Amino acid sequence: MGYDGKGQQVIDEPGQACDVFEALGGVPCVLEERVELQLELSVLLARSAGGEVAVYPVAENVHVDGILDTTIVPARIDPEVAGRAEAMARTLAERLDYRGMLAVELFLTRGGELLVNELAPRPHNSGHYTLDACVTDQFEQQVRMLCGLTPGSPRLLSPVVMVNLLGDLWTREPPRWGELLRCPEAKLHLYGKRAPRPGRKMGHVNVVMTDIEAAFQTAHALRDGLNAH
Repeated sequence: MGYDGKGQQVIDEPGQACDVFEALGGVPCVLEERVELQLELSVLLARSAGGEVAVYPVAENVHVDGILDTTIVPARIDPEVAGRAEAMARTLAERLDYRGMLAVELFLTRGGELLVNELAPRPHNSGHYTLDACVTDQFEQQVRMLCGLTPGSPRLLSPVVMVNLLGDLWTREPPRWGELLRCPEAKLHLYGKRAPRPGRKMGHVNVVMTDIEAAFQTAHALRDGLNAH
């Protein structure tokens, strides 16, 4: 039951393992090696019943407190690394004879190694950028796969940065959506959840610009301004 930073504990020495296990209620646990990370990446793809595969551009992800905070597309990595990541995701889907949308999350270590961290057999948070920046978004793509159609084009139309909107933004007053929507490059998506809670994903913003660094700065400034009263 570990996800978004929940149900997880860091162990610095072997003797802590038993204490952590008891603190988690004695439920089955997975012991994972701590990895010296350079970046976290994800590759989304769609695979049809006929074996056709459409791979989206590699996304660069930034997590805060175990929760996805920011997705940057295209990832700011060497093309050789991007090629390896895409090839790994494609191979996984083909060997599993997978059908539908699949998100492959990867760790890029400081030594340049790519490690698969997680497989999400569905549309994924790190693919929400596709709603405003790709020919075919991940939700349409999932429907196409379920209906037995060929994959739509995953082509990126513009660089984009997505930032998640967590329930923490509702702590004082409702967020200032009007301020955010004054930015013509910003696309706001709210999920219609009635009860905001700290750490709960309530929506996201995509900022679509030709300059990826400008998009990154703008996305974070817009989110920071939602509670600037």
